[in-house]
Amino acid sequence: MKRVYLDHNATTPIHPEVKAAMIAAMEVFGNASSHHAFGREAHELIENARKTVADALGAKPDEIIFTSCGSESNNLVIKGVTCGNSICKIGCEKNEVIISAIEHPSVLNTAKCLQGEGKTVHLCPVDENGIIRLDILESLISHKTALVSIMYANNETGAIQPIKEISELLAGKGIIFHTDAVQAFGKIPINVKELNLDFLSLSGHKIYGPKGVGVLYKKKTRKVCPLIHGGHHEFNLRAGTENTVHIAGLGKAVELSIADMDGEWQRLGKLRDWFESEVLRRIPESYVNGGKVERTAHTSNISFRFIEGESILYDLDFDGIAVSTGSACSSGSLEPSHVLLAMGMDHGRAHSSIRFSLGRSTTKEDLAYTVDALERSVTRLRNMSPLWKGRKK
Repeated sequence: MKRVYLDHNATTPIHPEVKAAMIAAMEVFGNASSHHAFGREAHELIENARKTVADALGAKPDEIIFTSCGSESNNLVIKGVTCGNSICKIGCEKNEVIISAIEHPSVLNTAKCLQGEGKTVHLCPVDENGIIRLDILESLISHKTALVSIMYANNETGAIQPIKEISELLAGKGIIFHTDAVQAFGKIPINVKELNLDFLSLSGHKIYGPKGVGVLYKKKTRKVCPLIHGGHHEFNLRAGTENTVHIAGLGKAVELSIADMDGEWQRLGKLRDWFESEVLRRIPESYVNGGKVERTAHTSNISFRFIEGESILYDLDFDGIAVSTGSACSSGSLEPSHVLLAMGMDHGRAHSSIRFSLGRSTTKEDLAYTVDALERSVTRLRNMSPLWKGRKK
């Protein structure tokens, strides 16, 4: 049976060169904090990776903090910059945070935690294409606003947010600006200095690197309270012996992603557009969600009215095709996508949606095979659907 992987927004396979870099790093077993030769070897591997990430972002190496994942990076900044504990010397006196209604659960649920501590969290709405409402964002800003956190590209629709415009809106107001760039980094050029970002999160396993390693960019002048207290590691911001092997793998993944970025954007964009046109041509009552705005080139979210997306997913899995009904971090939920609901969709359309996310290995033959399987699945499921039969009368 043919196997087709179209869930790259959930995770990506490790690139062969990344795997080779990690295997080589396994021979370097020293503790990077040790001052002997074994420790210096490990330290060099980590610092080389740190410089690679910094160069890719237009940052300085001492502004790069290695974490375990994008979710940890998001937690570190959201909790860390709003800490009011005098011991940590942050002493944030502002008590309001603004996030968008389409954020990843690691931002949404962390913001809920802040609410439990007595802070005010504002959810800024998006329009029907999933783009943040700048006018409403501006109206939510006050002298009490400590932090604005808006994702760079949405993990379900691929919609790219106006990060530059948001940064300009916040300029001079003393408000910290963070973006979750997990789905954008390695796909589009990002320069933290040009965007005037205070914090940015990214993750290794979204760019053909290993799971279990991420990054938080922190502007040199900004302060943050650690989530993990202990030793001096990562500029006193993340205690614990560094994961040398995974950090080395992340460095190689960043290097490769930046080198291939422009070519992959063009290639995947053409494949995605062809795929969407074929789906819409061959399957009635199918709709591309967020298709009228700039998206990441590899992401396509399509609704198939009058049937459940979950049923389509299992049909495609039977044909060897891997897709998603939304964020992998929300896959245990039977609730419709909060992203699609925030875009104004009814529950039926949101429930009927499938996310297809392309990657390095995706070919036109893979997508043609997927369209055939989709057409069979949708036809079969609709023939059993009373909603579909009722519509046709």
